[in-house]
Amino acid sequence: MDGTLDTARAEAWIRALAAAVAAHEAELTALDAAIGDGDHGSNLRRGFEAVLATLDDAPAASPGALLATTGSTLISRVGGASGPLYGSAFRAIGHALAVPDPDAGERPATGAPAVAAALAEGLAAVQRLGGAQPGDKTMVDAFAPAVEAFRAAAGDGVAAAARAAAAAAEQGATATVPMVARKGRASYLGPRSAGHRDPGAVSTALVFGALAAACRG
Repeated sequence: MDGTLDTARAEAWIRALAAAVAAHEAELTALDAAIGDGDHGSNLRRGFEAVLATLDDAPAASPGALLATTGSTLISRVGGASGPLYGSAFRAIGHALAVPDPDAGERPATGAPAVAAALAEGLAAVQRLGGAQPGDKTMVDAFAPAVEAFRAAAGDGVAAAARAAAAAAEQGATATVPMVARKGRASYLGPRSAGHRDPGAVSTALVFGALAAACRG
């Protein structure tokens, strides 16, 4: 069990993430109000409420299908930049995990190396859509180190790799404080964008923290 991501763990991941977003909505909104639109927390909360309603109505049969549904729901229900970015990431992760098994249909569970590859697809989707690179003061500054940490620890199983990714994402979010934004609305502030954590990087740390919590035990 510790070595794979199955449907139950994937659902636990999304439900833990929805709870984390709700608990940190005010913090995310305050961070976004300082250097952006001020709607990051509320947009994500509404989006994950819609995701949970979708999962309640039509439970997914595989981790790939569940995460792809999560992504599609976020794209259709969340405004601003966060919906398309997170939606594209989860949809890419889900599609990467949903490689058909010739014997059993869609894969019911996936080992850590395949999850690492799927997370890398999620990061690539974010970067294709947003064009951000590490150092631009965006969610990529938490997402990229998390993916690398997961890949490096994949040999120890999903749970250990998820813990490593969560720690790297937290460090990445903290590292955005002194950065000057080069992408998005925050870039309009120039040097005045320094001194704040990027809200997208902070919510990305919630994504990987929720993955670690879902895979624990």
